[in-house]
Amino acid sequence: MPKVIIDCDPGIDDVLALLLAAASPELEIVGITTVSGNVPADMGAGNARKALAQAGRLDIPVYIGEMVPLKGKYVDAMDTHGSDGLGESFLPEIPGVFPEKSAVDFLEEELEKEEISIIALGPLTNLARLFLKRPELVDRVSRLVSMGGNFKSHGNCSPVAEYNYWCDPKAARICYQMFADAGKKIEMAGLDVTRKIVLTPNLLSYMERLDPKTGAFVRKVTGFYMDFHWEYEGIIGCVINDPLAVAYFLDPSLCSGIERYVEVETEGICRGQTVVDSMNFWKKEPNSLVLTETDAGRFMRFFLTRILRKEDGTRWAKEELSCLEQL
Repeated sequence: MPKVIIDCDPGIDDVLALLLAAASPELEIVGITTVSGNVPADMGAGNARKALAQAGRLDIPVYIGEMVPLKGKYVDAMDTHGSDGLGESFLPEIPGVFPEKSAVDFLEEELEKEEISIIALGPLTNLARLFLKRPELVDRVSRLVSMGGNFKSHGNCSPVAEYNYWCDPKAARICYQMFADAGKKIEMAGLDVTRKIVLTPNLLSYMERLDPKTGAFVRKVTGFYMDFHWEYEGIIGCVINDPLAVAYFLDPSLCSGIERYVEVETEGICRGQTVVDSMNFWKKEPNSLVLTETDAGRFMRFFLTRILRKEDGTRWAKEELSCLEQL
């Protein structure tokens, strides 16, 4: 059973990803660390606990991480996720005290003990802080799956950049450079694949039929997100980026990609852009597996089966099978 730490910035799609991870018995979730991204790290920690309460997994500790990027001003994404980060659902706070230990200290202590995988669903600030302090700990990371970046897909906060890397481009650049130095690869689950994962109103209604409690929770937190996607992208539904990173960690056959060298631009109009050397101009060893293709229909079946806690043999309605096949 792989041990994993989930580093995130909850965030609507982060919360859906946490529901998926918490419902997956193959994972031993050692802890959750939060970072400022979609929302400030302390608000994100509260949102993570709301997700864990929904999943019945409040046994998993949540550690608050870095509040600001390595360099420059912090810009949140609450225009996309709502003033509470959860679609302005204003769910009640979960009682309890967060550990005094910081996310970076927690990551350091756990990696000192043994090799652990990390699923990073937000800006890479916590990890960059850790690796700058303890560069040798890069070798203790079994796998790093990062939801971030983009190759051939356009950006979601600028013409060329995905938000997580745009929010703290210096941190992203440091992580890719240090993985290159260590001869390791970051598995980049960027917009090329995550944009294909759309939670539609039909699928949401179907979730409510199969599991009214979980369906009601998902509807409550995604309504704002669906309105945002319609207004700004003309999408009926909402793109749920982060759950694909978790699903891919669990089942790598859900995605395919190319091994290439990647650098992250930190300045100017191309801030946050992931420059993928797809033609090997630089003649450098790959430091990333850049995911380029995914099976959206198979992902959605996997996602719904897990978070609704249904058996793999669940009888799917004909219209939903048709909908999934068209994704």
